[in-house]
Amino acid sequence: MSAEQWLILVSGIVGGALRVGVPFLFVSLGECLTEKGGRINLGLEGVLVLSAMAAFGASYLSGSPWVGVLAAAAVGALLATLHGLLCALPRVNDIATGIALMLLGMGLAFYLGKPLIQPQAAQLPAIPLGFWSDAPAVRSALQINPLLPLGVLLALAMAWGFTHTRAGLLVRLAGDSAHAARALGYSVPGIRLAATAAGGCIAGLGGASLTLFYPGSWNEGISSGQGLIAVALVIFARWNPLRCVGAALLFGGAGAIGPALQSVGIGWGYHLFNTLPYALTLLILVLSCRPGQIVPGSPTELSSNR
Repeated sequence: MSAEQWLILVSGIVGGALRVGVPFLFVSLGECLTEKGGRINLGLEGVLVLSAMAAFGASYLSGSPWVGVLAAAAVGALLATLHGLLCALPRVNDIATGIALMLLGMGLAFYLGKPLIQPQAAQLPAIPLGFWSDAPAVRSALQINPLLPLGVLLALAMAWGFTHTRAGLLVRLAGDSAHAARALGYSVPGIRLAATAAGGCIAGLGGASLTLFYPGSWNEGISSGQGLIAVALVIFARWNPLRCVGAALLFGGAGAIGPALQSVGIGWGYHLFNTLPYALTLLILVLSCRPGQIVPGSPTELSSNR
């Protein structure tokens, strides 16, 4: 390949990592916050799909993509709150409830979103990072989602908050020792409900990035399982918000290899490269989730109660 082709290839992978990684980032941060409080939410796939539909619909009806972003965050918080309320009931299993909420969210999105498959909604304005290049392909590849800086700032805020704020310490306490939290007079169900709702709100921003930036449309296969992959991504990041940023970019880059190769005329193995995020997920689960082994960094309540 020529130097220009190499530049286009590298720009395509880097730009693709920054675009494709945004939903992974928000959903993984949302799940990280939820699990830090001692609760698992496998329903984030449903949150992602329903919030993506809500974002597209609100943007289409209002003409403003930022209204769509707010709608996605609100819908994500509502569905996650339902999950938190159900899980607070006696003898209710987090995982089973999460799967049920995932099916509910996806079903609602498919039903309510059928009129939105054809229309076009207002999209989020891109941040042009390829202004330094004269190559149109490079400039096009480096069009960055404006929600990405928000996700990075949110990861920094979460990492700082878990160690330097009372709210963050309470979330960690509920996730590491529910008995200690109760002994200190705190409501563990209340803390977990707040963490779950906030996690759903954050995950909803990932849905907004799907329909309002890349790929920028609504259809029933919009998420491709990214909500479920993000659960494995949190394990890979060891429940560290800052590591979630790197893990999201890694998964995003893996998903961008196929399109980047196609942009320089290499079409062989396109569909094979598209399976890389799923192969990485399986590899992470095989290496991290072994019988009788506690993953370093995992909240104690997750390993003791589930």
